Amino acid sequence: MNKKYFPFIALLAAVLLFFWVKKNQRGYRPEVRPEKIETVVPAIVPVGDPPGFDRAASRIVYSKHARCRMDCRHIDESEVKEILQRGNINTEKIEQGNKGTSYPLEGITHDKQRVRIVFAPHESEMVVVTVIDLDKEWQCDCN
Repeated sequence: MNKKYFPFIALLAAVLLFFWVKKNQRGYRPEVRPEKIETVVPAIVPVGDPPGFDRAASRIVYSKHARCRMDCRHIDESEVKEILQRGNINTEKIEQGNKGTSYPLEGITHDKQRVRIVFAPHESEMVVVTVIDLDKEWQCDCN
């Protein structure tokens, strides 16, 4: 074998070994990955919603604080929409403020978290103010 080609052959062997190791690493099985499951939440409107509270708002807006709390408490947008559609309004915690009225909705998400999500209707959109896990205290650094 000619010594002139040895570095190229060694490099090719190293690249092939690298790809083989990456493909056969523990946890990498693209053919076994589960497909994304979409959860369909029926639009059930409980009787007795207060006037001005529209569960079918055309747009949901998340405050910076709500996004941070969702991240800390492992609650995603599908769960927020689920609670908006099916949650019960906690009338004892409704608050009036200079920015309007906020409505806390409580319920159990599809992954079994008991949550309270505070919504504030604003024109044609629904603002998510904060997200609370009622069963577990999560470590969170939201300012």
